[in-house]
Amino acid sequence: MALFRNTLKKLLSSSEAIIVNLPCHHSCKCNYVNVYMKWKKDSYYDSIPDILYSPFLKPITSLINIISQHPNACIPVSAVSKRGLELDVPVKVARFLRLYPSIFEEFVGPQYNHPWFRLTPQALELHEEERAVYCDRQKDIWMRLKKLILMSRGRVLPLRVIQGLRWYLGLPQSSFDEGFDSDLGFELVEMEDGEKGLGVVSDERVLSVMEMNAMEKGTWDDEEGSIKAIEFPLYPSKGLRLKRKIENWIDEYQKAPYVSPYEDSSNLDPTSDASEKRVVGVLHELLSLFVEHSAERKKLLCLRKCLGLPQKFYKAFERHPHIFYLSLRNKTCTAILKQAYNQDSGIEAHPLLRVRKKYVKLMKESEVILKNRRMKTRRVHHEHVGLDLDLDSVERETQN
Repeated sequence: MALFRNTLKKLLSSSEAIIVNLPCHHSCKCNYVNVYMKWKKDSYYDSIPDILYSPFLKPITSLINIISQHPNACIPVSAVSKRGLELDVPVKVARFLRLYPSIFEEFVGPQYNHPWFRLTPQALELHEEERAVYCDRQKDIWMRLKKLILMSRGRVLPLRVIQGLRWYLGLPQSSFDEGFDSDLGFELVEMEDGEKGLGVVSDERVLSVMEMNAMEKGTWDDEEGSIKAIEFPLYPSKGLRLKRKIENWIDEYQKAPYVSPYEDSSNLDPTSDASEKRVVGVLHELLSLFVEHSAERKKLLCLRKCLGLPQKFYKAFERHPHIFYLSLRNKTCTAILKQAYNQDSGIEAHPLLRVRKKYVKLMKESEVILKNRRMKTRRVHHEHVGLDLDLDSVERETQN
């Protein structure tokens, strides 16, 4: 027994020596990237109308474009009833059209009493305003797509990826071979896997939103070779408390070098804070290009290989609740850039945002119209019930 105890003591002492001599000091100090952050609900970001109504506004604008192209801006419901999946309509098309009487006006068609729909004067006016924005601010809108392509590997993006992000980027629904501005350096290319893509031929240097804001504040000079220790602006949600070790990690993380999304990052250690900061910088720049500065998280998964992101890059939204907010409204998970919805954000508003806000206001008017219709129906129903009771009482009196 004594021999066993002495042997056990030697093993424990040797294992302790091994643990003490392990070179893990640096990883414990800086590379705490596998952070678990408890999600905290924030009613402010959950109730932003532009984001809340966006999934329903997308099929509405698609239907408006279809109806406006027909003579007299009216169509029978049969013309779109079987295109619900194509247009991302969440319910039957006829029912969806009837949900927005302030945008789509229903009437009886010229033949067979079929339901037809036309655009209301307010919807027509907004559609013309939207077309004017595409015409007047065409270069600004296509520049956002150009920046996204410049962030990608080889400066080429598959057309299917661009198509999936068309709504978020605010691109017109014209085809790419005729819609984009050739002065910006776009060109259609054939990719290695036989897929068609859109590339950019440009040698100009592009600065990210973070870099431009840092230059305006005087915290960074655009000099070649200068280390960019740019810190992300943090916007903590009310009631969100972090553990001390996580707060310490955030402080160390903010001091890590900032790598621009438009720069080569192949030499970064994937386990370092600089690599993690590069991922956050890419997502920050990406959301800043979108109309509502938000997007469904699952819709961004197609960009992983294109932007050179790690396998589980979407975890960055959860690890940085001071920079991003994940909304669970509309039965989906939407990533929101907090900076865009705070004062002095330094993020340029998308040219289409003002028009979409007007569309949302029109959608809210539909809710009021439908509510008034329901109240009127109930009132008429109660009047009929009261009249029936009065007739029954009169009939009984005459019989007596």
